[in-house]
Amino acid sequence: MKQNESSLTSLISAFGRAYHSQFDTPKIFDDFIAKDLISQKEYHDIKKNMVQGIQFFNKEIAKKYKGNPEEILKWITQVQLSPTPLARAAYCENVLQNEIKFGVKQYVILGAGLDTFCLRHPELENTLEIFEIDHPFTQEFKVQRLVEVDLKIPKNLHFIPMDFTKIFSYEKLFGKGFSYEKTFISLLGVSNYLTKDELSSLIEKLFAEVPSGSSIVFDYADEKLFEEKGFSNRVENMVKMAAVGGEPMKSCFPYSEIKGILEKSGLLIYEHLSPSKIQNLYFENRKDYLSAFETIHYVHAVKK
Repeated sequence: MKQNESSLTSLISAFGRAYHSQFDTPKIFDDFIAKDLISQKEYHDIKKNMVQGIQFFNKEIAKKYKGNPEEILKWITQVQLSPTPLARAAYCENVLQNEIKFGVKQYVILGAGLDTFCLRHPELENTLEIFEIDHPFTQEFKVQRLVEVDLKIPKNLHFIPMDFTKIFSYEKLFGKGFSYEKTFISLLGVSNYLTKDELSSLIEKLFAEVPSGSSIVFDYADEKLFEEKGFSNRVENMVKMAAVGGEPMKSCFPYSEIKGILEKSGLLIYEHLSPSKIQNLYFENRKDYLSAFETIHYVHAVKK
């Protein structure tokens, strides 16, 4: 595929959500629009590359399902690709809906990729301003894709091109209508790729220009990230794939460090989900391969 790497990452994430929406039951997170943002060629290419890579993920599964690409794709998607993106999105959007009831007026999505929240919730067009922040290349790709598939960009959706992992500034947001009001922030799939100082600095800057009661949902990997193999070596595979892809994972955190980073910026942990809690909430009694990813935790923290 000819997309830049950032767009490829967002496409693969959208692929996982689209696959789940179309083929998995029961639904953990139903992104029914994701499939519209992936072309047939892109879908075919991602599927082909995954099936061809089964030897890397699991040689026994490769042997067991040889000649059955659909079952191989299901295994890779449900075991390796989808568990964390699906569950963290479900958790984040559930928290957001509750926060809206308590007066949140603005939603900031960091690393939005091909996020479809705004498109799935047209009823919020007049009550919630949404600010998607992402790398300029990725954001340009998304805007072009929305135009290509004739999906109207809602008036409450604002695109902010910014490499926030290097420098975050509210200046561009204020230029797009952001104001000093109760705000909800999502930071999903990012913390592992930042150093501890970078994460601390980012959270500090995120909450410097928002009032008390504003909050954030983010995921993080615990201190076992670089030693835990996980089911079918999936944690080890995730770390290896990130390194090979040129974006190595830099950090993992014991709970006490996460708590300290948040307290430094005036935040208190409202809810913390461990892998076992995530399993109970989103994956209990399933009949397929989906299960909570080892080492990955979710946090909802609120500014005092």
